[in-house]
Amino acid sequence: MRKLLWIGLLAGTALSLPSMAPAAVMIKPGLWEITTTMEMPGMPFQSPPQTMRHCVTPQEAKDPEKSLPIDKDCKIIDLRSSANNINWKVECIGQIAGTGEGEIAYKGDTSYEGKTKIQSQGMTFNMNHKGRRVGECP
Repeated sequence: MRKLLWIGLLAGTALSLPSMAPAAVMIKPGLWEITTTMEMPGMPFQSPPQTMRHCVTPQEAKDPEKSLPIDKDCKIIDLRSSANNINWKVECIGQIAGTGEGEIAYKGDTSYEGKTKIQSQGMTFNMNHKGRRVGECP
């Protein structure tokens, strides 16, 4: 059980940043604060929300696929974007072997909400993401 929780937390961390997947028209470069909550159906407790900060460079804002700071064992297999949304599918090997998909809805260029669903080792991990631009990068 502890191993599954660790895998879930690792997947949540590795794939919460993909929710940052920016396209030039969707996100503004700068310092972003991202909060991710994870739900694991069937688990007696939920992990606490994780909040992190990430500096989105102008280069990351221009190219969604290159900007995805995903785990080295994960690969984006489908990435689609429109003016206010981005969707992706991912395949992972190694400790977090499995598949998943995610989506983000941008609210202007300074905030977003989204979700990611990962299936790994017979479990489903649902992550909700909220991001907001908090200023310029240090």
